[in-house]
Amino acid sequence: MRRLFWLAMGITIGALVVRRLSRAAEKLTPQGIAGQLADGLRDLAEAIGDFGADVRAAAAAREDELRAGTGLDAPLPEQTALPRRGAHAADS
Repeated sequence: MRRLFWLAMGITIGALVVRRLSRAAEKLTPQGIAGQLADGLRDLAEAIGDFGADVRAAAAAREDELRAGTGLDAPLPEQTALPRRGAHAADS
């Protein structure tokens, strides 16, 4: 009985080792390397897109702060309230 247990244990461990080595060898093939490279580039493109979105959001928030601080979004005064340029020369 003891020998049967150790035989089953050896077969199980051997199968697990073979599976792990097969996966590692598959990653080293040209197709495996290409797949890893494609995944890495996809992740990089996603990170760059997220960074760009964050920069645009921060720039928009900062622009809103600056507009509020400088009064650039204030309504324009009516045209009748402004003195006309050259009006005093025409009156004389």
